[in-house]
Amino acid sequence: MPVRPTAAVRALLTAALAATALTACGGGSGSGPDTVKVSFKQSTDNSVHVMDDYLADIKKQFEKSHPGKKVELVPVKAPDSEYYTKLQQMLRSPKTAPDLVYEDTFLINSDITSGYLKPLDSYLAQWPDWQQFLDTAKAAAKGEDGRTYGVPDGTDTRGLWYDKGVFRKAGLPVPWQPRTWDDVLAAARAIKERVPDVTPLNVYTGKPAGEAATMQGFEMLLYGTNDGGSDPLYDAGSKKWIAGGQGFRDALKFVETVYREKLGPDVSTALDPNIQTIVRGELLPQGKLGIDLDGSWLPQDWLPGAGHAWPQWSQKLGLAAMPTQAGQAPGKVSMSGGWTWAIPAKAGNPDLAFEFVKTMQTKANAQKWYIANSGIAVRKDVAADPAYATAQPGIKFFTDLVASTHYRPAYPAYPKVSTAIQEAMESVTTGDASAEKAAAAYDEALADVTGNRVVRK
Repeated sequence: MPVRPTAAVRALLTAALAATALTACGGGSGSGPDTVKVSFKQSTDNSVHVMDDYLADIKKQFEKSHPGKKVELVPVKAPDSEYYTKLQQMLRSPKTAPDLVYEDTFLINSDITSGYLKPLDSYLAQWPDWQQFLDTAKAAAKGEDGRTYGVPDGTDTRGLWYDKGVFRKAGLPVPWQPRTWDDVLAAARAIKERVPDVTPLNVYTGKPAGEAATMQGFEMLLYGTNDGGSDPLYDAGSKKWIAGGQGFRDALKFVETVYREKLGPDVSTALDPNIQTIVRGELLPQGKLGIDLDGSWLPQDWLPGAGHAWPQWSQKLGLAAMPTQAGQAPGKVSMSGGWTWAIPAKAGNPDLAFEFVKTMQTKANAQKWYIANSGIAVRKDVAADPAYATAQPGIKFFTDLVASTHYRPAYPAYPKVSTAIQEAMESVTTGDASAEKAAAAYDEALADVTGNRVVRK
């Protein structure tokens, strides 16, 4: 946001969010032993109801196969960052804790450390389908204690979406595959010069975009600054977070360049909490954006019957891998995350909640969700099914990026580290600080949020 709230305003906002969360969850798990309350993140775009429709179908299946049992769906409509806050408020009390919650993998270790989630190992040991899940996906839901706290419902990858019509007007090649960051910036500059009514390049940035800024934006740059052999954010050997080195500054410099040269959206738009909805629902479908650094899930909004049905998207848009900084091996970069279904520690009906998970995660239902959500399969049997691989354009492209992908160091401090990254990005986006100064401010924040568990490289 262009204006930062004061401490007093922040306190009022926190209280308001807490009240909203408590209201959203009604009477919590006190609905009786025969009702399972399922809380999930509802899209802030009223025309997008992919998750709502999917869960409504699972609810019908579950209630039919479990006579006498009921499912109460508890949607929480909020941007990502507000959803996380509301979720944590809900999890603190048995009066407000649902029986099942939708957890982003980046936040799960923080919630585990806070004691908000229940380990699922005893359930998983008796569930044969768990053997179908990829080890990397399982690892994303594990705590530092080695126990598993969530069942992943898919993963994702990221790359460059580009408008073929805009590229042709700008005299750029189609198909397009940039080799370096400079190639990406050169294409954006060509679009700015030759197609002036189009935003050349979108890179999510700043605190309002939340984890989208960190993961779709900054980390897609940072993880392309080395040879891919080591994590540039966290040193597993010393168990310390890595201070902002040259790669960190270079990634910030890229963001600074995009907004200083006005290659990105207007700053007010870039720092709008609904920027992701604006990109997917307006800029791309209307041909107003040349290049978008974004995720594999975008087509969920464009499928027939979706909020922004756009049957022509696969003809209008091209896909390219995000290159490494100077084209160094492995030549391309992606980040992967995803969401999990978790059972709160204070859930009233945990056994019934896991029965609901098992219904959601049959092969057929999981495959239905991956396709509806434009997700990447984490079940081996679904990934091997030709019906999945050919279900819609782009699935093969984004699935192939898994070989070049990276996972965030999702340790308990990560959400605070992510916020520090967003603050650094926002300061270079608004011009309040240079990349160098923003990196220095990040180092100070990093030491603070990690208890000075920092190493320089």
